[in-house]
Amino acid sequence: MSIPVSTKSSTRSVVTKTGGIYIHVPFCQSRCIYCDFYSTTYGAEWKRSYVDSLKREMQLRREEINTSRVPSLYIGGGTPSQLPSSLLLEFFRAIQDNFTLDKNAEVTIEANPDDVTPEWIASLLQTPVNRISMGVQTFSDSLLRFLNRRHTSRQAIEAVRLCQDAGYSNISLDLIYGLPGQTLSDWQADVKQLLSLDVPHLSAYALSYEEGTALSRMLQEGSVNEASDELSWQMYEYLIDETATAGMEHYEISNFAKPGMHSRHNSSYWDGSPYLGLGPGAHSYDGGRIRRSNNTSLKEYVLATADVPHQNEVLTPEEQYNELVMTRLRTASGLLLSLLTPEQKSYCLEMAKPHILSGNLMQDALSLRLSRKGIFVSNSIISDLMY
Repeated sequence: MSIPVSTKSSTRSVVTKTGGIYIHVPFCQSRCIYCDFYSTTYGAEWKRSYVDSLKREMQLRREEINTSRVPSLYIGGGTPSQLPSSLLLEFFRAIQDNFTLDKNAEVTIEANPDDVTPEWIASLLQTPVNRISMGVQTFSDSLLRFLNRRHTSRQAIEAVRLCQDAGYSNISLDLIYGLPGQTLSDWQADVKQLLSLDVPHLSAYALSYEEGTALSRMLQEGSVNEASDELSWQMYEYLIDETATAGMEHYEISNFAKPGMHSRHNSSYWDGSPYLGLGPGAHSYDGGRIRRSNNTSLKEYVLATADVPHQNEVLTPEEQYNELVMTRLRTASGLLLSLLTPEQKSYCLEMAKPHILSGNLMQDALSLRLSRKGIFVSNSIISDLMY
């Protein structure tokens, strides 16, 4: 079977700057109705082939990143905790054979709560993982069933405790608000439960209806209704207030952390750092103009005999400006005006005027930042500032 390497430019960029590594593990036991990340429910035989192919991609592409001091490694999916222990250990041996992690590197793995067992943790303790990210989404069992999540509220709480008892203090939990049928009191209970677990990091996302998902089809059929903007805003404001009271910093639109516990890997996406993405569906960036995306096909990935099928995109100056606006305005520090050319700065400030006057944007001598009320309409503000 002949598989093209790319339908666009096959330009390869060698990154000399230090950057993180993302590895996409595409396996899920079942699909959640809202998720549009690339995943598959293929069985165990595909997991063996995936790890073999991943090792080959590591060897082929290791020169694309500065391998001497990798500051962060993020293993996402899919559901990385679906890899059996033997393959998980082989997976990490291959990483250490091909890359050198900084001695203080942040090493994150995503896990589903019902996969977090004493046996899984025992395997994890043999790896360099020092941060665990769990997709809890809600502590309501009825909403978990609706979302087709595999775990229960009790399992999520027990999973956090198991990790903490094993010595993992750097734990991040994901929550979703604005779910169909979710009330403000439901959300308040979720936030209170999460804060009671004393984890240092929280990612909270407003539910989005992504094209091609089961949830999107349900919306089109009229079997579910979107939460109102007013309710979503009330939920978000409650989250901001409660996390602040708990001593957490709101450092990015969807992310909250105790001081010193920001996600270093995710922060690199927002500050323009290079990163290497491995696995089917993974994205890479050279820190300048070239973005790469591996094709979203596990079959193509394991059948490839050379570089895996992928697409390369060379960003125009306008696209680079747009990405800068989009990523920096998501953060609490905002968009540093010194990063813009004189022409870009003039254009940006002109387009920002109505949002500054409305109080949705704040400007000082160095930067533009979203105000608290501007965060809720951030998509339209960012769109207005783009070319």
